[in-house]
Amino acid sequence: MLTHDAAREWIARWDRQQEGYLPDREERFKVLIDAVEAAGRPDPLVLDLGCGPGSLSARLVDRLPKATVIPVDADPLLIGLGRAAYPELPFVSLDLRTPGWTASLGLDRPVDVAVSTTALHWISEPDLRRVYAELASVMRPGGLLLNGDHFDSDDATPALSRLERAVHDRETERVFAGKEPEDWRSWWDAVTADPDFAELDAARTTAGADHHGSESHLLSQHVTALREAGFAEVGTLWQRGNNRLLCAVRG
Repeated sequence: MLTHDAAREWIARWDRQQEGYLPDREERFKVLIDAVEAAGRPDPLVLDLGCGPGSLSARLVDRLPKATVIPVDADPLLIGLGRAAYPELPFVSLDLRTPGWTASLGLDRPVDVAVSTTALHWISEPDLRRVYAELASVMRPGGLLLNGDHFDSDDATPALSRLERAVHDRETERVFAGKEPEDWRSWWDAVTADPDFAELDAARTTAGADHHGSESHLLSQHVTALREAGFAEVGTLWQRGNNRLLCAVRG
């Protein structure tokens, strides 16, 4: 049986391997939560889309204890890990690519803020458009989407895009010089070898946790989909290389 302490240890290990790809991860979390706080409500309703094991959701409620944060993910293993570590969070297991996914959330008021970090790029562009359109339908006017991810601009500014990736790569090299952080594949190999995860791992094959690589990594894909969904303003709130916090304001 997966214990609370064991789940917290696995999530700490998850956070370390994620930082291997994103040395500014904690800074991006901090800026994102600053924006949620600055949006004005002391008790916002927040959706965490593609929440994984709940790293961002947990930080949100630590900083904003009056917030209602609903973490959403399709991966049963990551959801199970999050539920064991953070039983106070109302994790919802669903695939954002499924039409009508917002109906499964049981919302009793409009969403104030939707957040996501390093997750929505796995969704194909057609599905991304549908996800943003459905999200907009449950958000209040003036509500925010805050999406932190690696966004590339090769289609519009290829030279600048190459420089942005180079800046990110150099920062990663400086932070991890002489170190060999665990990578994504090694973490998954280790967690699925743990017998406590056998049932959750078996469920992964049928729960929509599959993906086919980075399908919507271009900044323009997200900006276009957001504008089509009814978000009036879309822009970069924070940036380090190609690591951006994209912000969109619901019209």
